[in-house]
Amino acid sequence: MNKQPTTEAKIAVVTGGGSGLGYAIVEKFVRNNIHTVIIGRDEEKLRRAKEAFGDMCTCFSFDLSNLDGIPGLVKEIAAEFGRIDILVNNAGINMKKPFVEVTDDDFQKVMQTNVTAVFALSREIVKVMLPQQSGCIINISSMAAQYGIPKVIAYTAAKSAIEGMTRAMAVELSPMGIRINCIAPGFIATDMSAKALDNDPERKNKVMSRTPMGKLGTPADVAEAVFFYATDAAKYVTGTILPIDGGNSIGF
Repeated sequence: MNKQPTTEAKIAVVTGGGSGLGYAIVEKFVRNNIHTVIIGRDEEKLRRAKEAFGDMCTCFSFDLSNLDGIPGLVKEIAAEFGRIDILVNNAGINMKKPFVEVTDDDFQKVMQTNVTAVFALSREIVKVMLPQQSGCIINISSMAAQYGIPKVIAYTAAKSAIEGMTRAMAVELSPMGIRINCIAPGFIATDMSAKALDNDPERKNKVMSRTPMGKLGTPADVAEAVFFYATDAAKYVTGTILPIDGGNSIGF
């Protein structure tokens, strides 16, 4: 009988893993014997995550907009665990403002966290993966990169960049054993999205009316897709953008 692929002893890094989609991803990894390192800014969220996930989870309190500190952070993680097999670039910030009110500083702040930090962290972790000749990176995009959404110009620019980076990284790094893929979540039921939609009935109706499945997704739906990409089930998959959106991106 052929031995089934295993995720035993794999080491994953998940940014923004203390809440929302990141938390669900960490939960899925830990349940499948993947030791997961969470990087986040909110120490209280990290503490709660550590309590929930126990010995299969390690937390690092770090602000990813601190680009100068990223190489040292990755060296510390690599020194502790000896390898890094999976990176999930989940952390990000949003900003909802009319186009003409977005300042240069506003725009750069979103780009710094959502694009530049993703690039810098990926670059340093790829340096760890190259000698292994294996690894996978899963970037998290958004419906904002699939079609135009008003009042989120910086976020849209950032997530569009992430999808372009995914393809470019995949072409360059896949020959060296490192797969790069991307997930574009639709409207997912989190505390943040529920608050936004419940306070804006017109927007909520628009979301539901163009989602063929007629409901919000769950963080677990996204986590399942990330897990697929992270395992040998996706060993011949690279450079893809997968919408997890109930059909929202093709809805009318």
